[in-house]
Amino acid sequence: MKHRIVVLGAGYAGAVAAGRLARRLRREDVSITLVNTEPDFVERVRMHQLAVGQELAPRPFGKMFAGTGVVLRLAEVTGVDVGRRTVAVTDANGAEELAYDSLVYALGSGWNTQGVSGTAEHAHEIAGRPGAFRLRERLTGLDAGQTVVVVGGGLTGVEAATEIAEARPELDVALVARGELGDWLSPKGRGHVRRVFDRLGITVLEHTAVTGVEADHVVTAAGRSVPAAVTVWTTGFAVHPIAKATALEVTGTGRILVDATMRSVSHPDVYAIGDAAMATGAGGKPLRMSCASGVPAAWRAADAIAARLTGGKVPTAPLRYFNQCVSLGRGEGLIQYVTADDRALPAALTGRLAAFYKELVCKGAAWGVANPTLGMPTRRRRTTQEPAVEGPAVEASA
Repeated sequence: MKHRIVVLGAGYAGAVAAGRLARRLRREDVSITLVNTEPDFVERVRMHQLAVGQELAPRPFGKMFAGTGVVLRLAEVTGVDVGRRTVAVTDANGAEELAYDSLVYALGSGWNTQGVSGTAEHAHEIAGRPGAFRLRERLTGLDAGQTVVVVGGGLTGVEAATEIAEARPELDVALVARGELGDWLSPKGRGHVRRVFDRLGITVLEHTAVTGVEADHVVTAAGRSVPAAVTVWTTGFAVHPIAKATALEVTGTGRILVDATMRSVSHPDVYAIGDAAMATGAGGKPLRMSCASGVPAAWRAADAIAARLTGGKVPTAPLRYFNQCVSLGRGEGLIQYVTADDRALPAALTGRLAAFYKELVCKGAAWGVANPTLGMPTRRRRTTQEPAVEGPAVEASA
């Protein structure tokens, strides 16, 4: 009987894991089912581009997984029963249960309103394609001189503000940040971001918290009303709520606690990757929610599952970071070099070369989904009852 592997979610992490497993294991021994609500891959790191009217190349899963043995199931995940090892899904034909022997949970995250009044009713988000399309439609209807307020000073907010300001220079764009603009960057990186913001005419409200969102303005903690024909909310991500409703051990925010192989600490037949997982990297620091964390975590989980099924060597070396890539519109960028545990180093690449670098990274990430072993030759191995060897392996990059 085949070992049944079910992968939930086909973002960067889930799609990479499914494809990599298919290239590691023999079809005669395993079945791999990938559950997703959409038939094509969404480049989430480009949602700010989609929001300003740029078109993205279609990447259908049917073509991506052709000949691999991965079965795409178009359905919504409505529940997971880790005791019975089943997943509840719903599609156009109704509800059904899928049984699994190994589960890869990669349902990811969506926008986080942080409980701020009026956000859900009046703000826009770019955590996914539907939100990006709604924002695109709203931006299209704005007249010159109207104000777009981006709330959130992290990477998503910085990229959204610069993309909108560059694509729509006739609009007044403002960014509201709880801290200093680019406070996670090196002095060189912060200086470059500030210069780009100044050149694009973006107003920055630093050390400012938003406590309410209305249809035409936002309200700050100090009681100030900031005009906003459109509010874009980018204050972090919230994970899919399903995991928290299961018997899996999770954090207070619903992220699944995993070990160095991305395996659940409470249920060894479940692996969690991407934003859904609370994993640690170099120095024992939690991996941040990002494509840069999700893809190496997917490699790790797939290789660990394959090793445990075939009696191979299980990778456990800490995942590490090398840089953070920030787009600042189409003609500017920033590559902030970081330590293994993601602390900014003094060195940074800026300007058009950095923009070109970031574009290569985005294209490479999408290419890596269709080529999850990065073009390296692989051999599908037979499953075995022999125990796997637990031990260190070559570090994965992020």
